[in-house]
Amino acid sequence: MEQVESEVPPLPPRFRFRDLLLGDQSFQNDDRVQVEFYVNENTFKERLKLFFIKNQRSSLRIRVFNFSLKLLTCLLYIIRVVTDNPGQGANGSQSAEQQNWNGSVQDKEINWELIFWVDRKVPVWAIQVIVAIISFLETMLLMYLSYKGNIWEQIFQVSFLLEMINTVPFIITIFWPSIRNIFIPVFLNCWLAKCALENMINDVHRAIQRTNSAMFNQVLILICTLLCLVFTGTCGIQHLERAGKNLSLFNSFYFCIVTFSTVGFGDVTPRIWPSQLLVVIMICVALVVLPLQFEELIYLWMERQKSGGNYSRHRAQTEKHVVLCVSALKIDLLMDFLNEFYAHPRLQDYYVVILCPTEMDLQVRRVLQIPLWSQRVIYLQGSVLKDQDLLRAKMDDAEACFILSSRNEVDRMAADHQTILRAWAVKDFAPNCPLYVQILKPENKFHVKFADHVVCEEEFKYAMLALNCVCPATSTLVTLLVHTSRGQEGQQSPEQWQRMYGCCSGNEVYHIRLSDSKFFGEYNGKSFTYASFHAHKKYGVCLIGIKREDNKSILLNPGPRHIMAATDTCYYINITKEENSAFIFNQEERKGRPAGGIYDGPSQLPVHSIIASMGTVAMDLQNTSPPDASGGKLVPPTVNGTGGRRPSIAPVQELADSSLILPCDLLSDQSEDDSVFTDEKGHSSTEYVKGYPPNSPYIGSSPTLCHLLAEKAPFCCLRLDQGCRHNSFEDAKAYGFKNKLIIVSAETAGNGLYNFIVPLRAYYRPRKELNPIVLLLDNPPDNHFLEAICCFPMVYYMAGTIDNLDSLLQCGIIYADNLVVVDKESTMSAEEDYMADAKTIVNVQTMFRLFPSLSIITELTHPSNMRFMQFRAKDCYSLALSKLEKKERDKGSNLAFMFRLPFAAGRVFSISMLDTLLYQSFVKDYMILIARLLLGLDTTPGSGYLCAMKVTEEDLWISTYGRLFQKLCSSSAEIPIGIYRTESHIFSTSEVRAQKGCCKSQVSVSADDCEDTKDRGDESRNNDQSDHPLLRKKSMQWARRLSKKSVRWQGVNRDSSKDHAQRIAQQRLNLYRRSEREELSELVRNRMRHLGLPTSGYDEQNDHQNTLSYVLINPSPDTRLELNDIVYLIRSDPLAHVPEEPPVHSSSLKERHESSIDTREDTQL
Repeated sequence: MEQVESEVPPLPPRFRFRDLLLGDQSFQNDDRVQVEFYVNENTFKERLKLFFIKNQRSSLRIRVFNFSLKLLTCLLYIIRVVTDNPGQGANGSQSAEQQNWNGSVQDKEINWELIFWVDRKVPVWAIQVIVAIISFLETMLLMYLSYKGNIWEQIFQVSFLLEMINTVPFIITIFWPSIRNIFIPVFLNCWLAKCALENMINDVHRAIQRTNSAMFNQVLILICTLLCLVFTGTCGIQHLERAGKNLSLFNSFYFCIVTFSTVGFGDVTPRIWPSQLLVVIMICVALVVLPLQFEELIYLWMERQKSGGNYSRHRAQTEKHVVLCVSALKIDLLMDFLNEFYAHPRLQDYYVVILCPTEMDLQVRRVLQIPLWSQRVIYLQGSVLKDQDLLRAKMDDAEACFILSSRNEVDRMAADHQTILRAWAVKDFAPNCPLYVQILKPENKFHVKFADHVVCEEEFKYAMLALNCVCPATSTLVTLLVHTSRGQEGQQSPEQWQRMYGCCSGNEVYHIRLSDSKFFGEYNGKSFTYASFHAHKKYGVCLIGIKREDNKSILLNPGPRHIMAATDTCYYINITKEENSAFIFNQEERKGRPAGGIYDGPSQLPVHSIIASMGTVAMDLQNTSPPDASGGKLVPPTVNGTGGRRPSIAPVQELADSSLILPCDLLSDQSEDDSVFTDEKGHSSTEYVKGYPPNSPYIGSSPTLCHLLAEKAPFCCLRLDQGCRHNSFEDAKAYGFKNKLIIVSAETAGNGLYNFIVPLRAYYRPRKELNPIVLLLDNPPDNHFLEAICCFPMVYYMAGTIDNLDSLLQCGIIYADNLVVVDKESTMSAEEDYMADAKTIVNVQTMFRLFPSLSIITELTHPSNMRFMQFRAKDCYSLALSKLEKKERDKGSNLAFMFRLPFAAGRVFSISMLDTLLYQSFVKDYMILIARLLLGLDTTPGSGYLCAMKVTEEDLWISTYGRLFQKLCSSSAEIPIGIYRTESHIFSTSEVRAQKGCCKSQVSVSADDCEDTKDRGDESRNNDQSDHPLLRKKSMQWARRLSKKSVRWQGVNRDSSKDHAQRIAQQRLNLYRRSEREELSELVRNRMRHLGLPTSGYDEQNDHQNTLSYVLINPSPDTRLELNDIVYLIRSDPLAHVPEEPPVHSSSLKERHESSIDTREDTQL
């Protein structure tokens, strides 16, 4: 073995990696043989073929040269015709003009010598001979190079025959001078020029590696064919008529144009039969060739209409455009995008290029033909995954690319995968193009983290549904904020609530730098709370957040400890942005204003009204003089006519004292209850801790400080309807919850449900106000999801559906305040798109009848289906709102559906409404972050959160929204942004008549069993029984059955039969008077008894059908507060500023922190 190893030669140094790194040059002079490799055979023929045919650039030069030769021959023919003298033939024949021609010339009188012989000048002949020789040699060479074994196939090609006809005779005249003037149809070279042009275009495409439009090529071929037909006819008729009428070249051209255009004036006509025969032949050729060309052109045109053609490179370089990439373009999605995108004035000159792989449907085609959109919207059929289609859309020159997911797909995960690939393809093709991506599933969000803006649908959907349970109509509030509106909706309505609601819906979020702002410029160096209150008092704008110059994070209500700086970016809610506002002062106010400027003091700026429009807002500010210095406080009204007074509202301090800011929302003098919280079973509050959830269900979820269990709950304890070894509870009643339940009905336990739980278990929610959460799932959850939720307190699940009454009763629906119905993915497979919501709508309508006091929050796929929620066929008021919606839509409103009562009350929303959030981020890049902060999806240190509080009778002394703003800012540093108002709805006389039959049957009546109907006989007797034919018929059938059974007992004794008859009559009367509401109540009670559930909890209440609710965003300061108004607040972060104190025991710090957070109350002012 050692000998073998010794015989192995060492590795040469040139192959050693070390020597290559060190640059060893000692072996560079070794003997080496240079080998030249050829792609083609190294023969003379192959080299010629490479030069003339295979090589694109050299072949292109040959084509251009050949095309030039053909055009030169045609030009020489025209010169020969112009210089021709028909009177001087080759044999000195007599001129045709010397003959006396009549209208019809006989065949024997045709001078054939004028047809076969022409007068060709020597220079022209010499040039034509040279051209003919070159063309002949080139043709023979190409024939030799392209020879493939069949010589006859090449000989009988039309192009070869034409070349021989036009070149060989000229070559023969060199050796036979007597036939130098023989006629040769050189004008046929125009067809060879056409073939050379086609080949030249193909070589151009090969040489530059770019494909031109097939439509352009076909149009060029058609034009060349027409020119060749006209040129051939003109030259042929002119030459043949030398023996006839002797037409000039122009007259022949005139005749061909008139003939081919089917006009046929008849002033110029051929006189001899050869020219007439040529006309017939040319017409036949045109009838065969031109229709084929037109057919191909029309086919390409139709295909281009389907694919959309290309976006012009010149337009892309001179105009701005954005690209919209979708899987399937629906009319609703298109109109939402166009209306929202073009609602901004600075985007009016932008073009929208739609890139979609499917063919444009009829509705979209009809809309894009409207002049408003046809000049600005371009539809291209193509795939984002193809660079060729991205080049057609000029993606590299686009200002932005919007990639939307197809939410109508049954498999949303597959739809997300397609979106991810599209985003990757765009980023690879145009890395500098800003990307705006919409994703459906939160677990797929990290794949498109590189995008400039990402909106995850399920994150926003579940967060809004969760906040709807604690802050009513949060979905309506956010939807109105992210929609562009003029605030003109409903202004022509006779009802006050519609005018107020429509005007306040025009408020949006804007931003401005503090140093550039007239709204906030004077508050430089003041506290945030002071600036927010006084800006609202003077200008009616609501300052909600700021962003430091040295920090990219936006802070909502950073609190009074934040001092405004000139470099801060201010975010505010207003009817329009400050740049579109004009400040108008009265003449006497101008004179009285000091010269130092309008912002020298907070009390020197008088104004009188606010005029809002989309273009410019003229603002005349009200007198904002400070309160009387003697009192320093607002004087509230006396109580019960006595001298006792409530504390007045303290002024908002410019620089707040930390000791004066309450750690909670105490707006009264009552003290908080600081007792330790215990749950219903006696467990101490030590079971709950504050921390970050240990198990996130997906990558990319924002960490949020939450209330957590000290120890994770076993999976078996999460099942609500089944007992385990840890507890024996099998229904919601057994748990004895103190707070009302929140039930969520979903198809599967997706990761998005995690975002429903987190906002409801956030650390700033008081522990004593945490609502139990029950997940009613069609399909049981997997262990991965249970692992994520087992750390949260009072979160349970149960397998069941909302169309099963037993499932609803077991999960505790009678103990719930809110039922959230999430749209199901399986319904997306409906043949008709708008039928995807059918099952959800009908199930919700059933629950609305069974449990009228329950607040049902529903998500729908299509916003247009909101009109079916809580549907009443004879509700004239709903019909009036439908007409109002149509009027607003005709006026071009983007929020035509806003007046639907379920949407205004926050009972229904569609996630497609949030598509505008992605569109708005193109102009307002901060909108997505602000929406996430409001919904609790992100928790930035120092940023506040959205909450709500209710106005009670004790708080009505505050009187107006402006005074409430001051009260909140001065006491608890909270910023109100709107009001959720509920009003009693009064029907008109006509409406009462129309609903007399249908509405009375739906009134909720308190009843424990059927026997209670006797006590309500007087009330039911007032109903018009003729309005309930079905109920009367059903009751009569039951009465007949009872009467038949009673016949058996006749004859026992008359007294007993009389008593029995009276009982039967009473039962018949009770059944006759029984309403639909009572039947539904009895159905629910029977099911509860069957399941072993106590019926005492089934408390029927009024379904509030005579009330309506709506949202007022940033109302004016003089808006009157009403009883039961719910005020939306942005409360500052409790953990943002922890005061520094001397070292104390950790237990006391913890107790203080717990008491400062857990003792908050959201229900009292």
